[in-house]
Amino acid sequence: MTISRRGALAGLAAAPFLRTAASPQSAYAQSGTFPNRPLTLIVPFPAGGPADIFGRYLAQGMSAELHQSVVVENKSGAAGVTGMDAVAKATDAHTIGIQSASAGAIMQSLMDKMPYRPGIDLAPVILVVRIQEVLVVNAKFGVSTFAELLTKLKANPGKYSYGSAGTGGITHLATELFKIETGTDMLHVPYRGAAPATNDLIADTVQVALLDIPVLLPHIRSGAVKALAVSSDTRAPLLPDVPTMRELGYPKVNSDNWYALAAPGTALRRDRERLHEAAATALKSQALIDAFAAVGGIVGGGSSEELARFQREEVAKWAGVIQAANVKLE
Repeated sequence: MTISRRGALAGLAAAPFLRTAASPQSAYAQSGTFPNRPLTLIVPFPAGGPADIFGRYLAQGMSAELHQSVVVENKSGAAGVTGMDAVAKATDAHTIGIQSASAGAIMQSLMDKMPYRPGIDLAPVILVVRIQEVLVVNAKFGVSTFAELLTKLKANPGKYSYGSAGTGGITHLATELFKIETGTDMLHVPYRGAAPATNDLIADTVQVALLDIPVLLPHIRSGAVKALAVSSDTRAPLLPDVPTMRELGYPKVNSDNWYALAAPGTALRRDRERLHEAAATALKSQALIDAFAAVGGIVGGGSSEELARFQREEVAKWAGVIQAANVKLE
């Protein structure tokens, strides 16, 4: 995966911190010490979910590298935008956040007005993790393969439903991308999260879903749902027998979910570099790699520039899907 900073971020200066010699920000900037107090890592989703799990592992690893506590604060709302708005408005790099694919690449094409400027008020630090998604059907749906699913959907356009974790989220847009590429039609049923969507999938209220593997894995293993394809370039380590969309002839149906570390756009460059160094070291820990893998996460990494380039690509990709599928926030 190629993942580079927007041009607007390339020349961030320390001027906002230097206007008033008596201000806390000025004293902090002049001290040259970072971090000089505990950090806050904002996870823009509820406690206990995948983002929270990945965020807490990262916080623990970064704390050891920075020799300061990294305290996780859950601040959910608006598909991750609410929490990232708090990061964007922070005064320095002691407040950072876990940015999701929704907040980092999708919502700016859906919301009438973002509360912050995505390419300016937030600075990309490092890709934290990728989470593959898997296309599944209710076990009683009567299909066992991807080809059988396509045949059934094409024979019954608009008859069946798919569930998503919410309108405008990556699980919604990923399925719309699937529909576009395969020439199929299903009714979208949005839920407030992946868990209720999965519950209704098992209950046969909806027949199809394309959701993150960690959410679906227990139900795949129990036989309640049938996994047909992974929407990624490579097979999922936890589902090695399930083919990828690329293998099945649909390489454009690639919808890895992801989370990245972001800092305030006004944070000093040297502090962002220190954050990157600490996070990169933490992500190389075998203990963290194993912990991520256990819940279906593939550890990220790379430079801040690679992350910024990747986010630009994701913005363009999902903007195209939003336009083609005429997706609107409900």
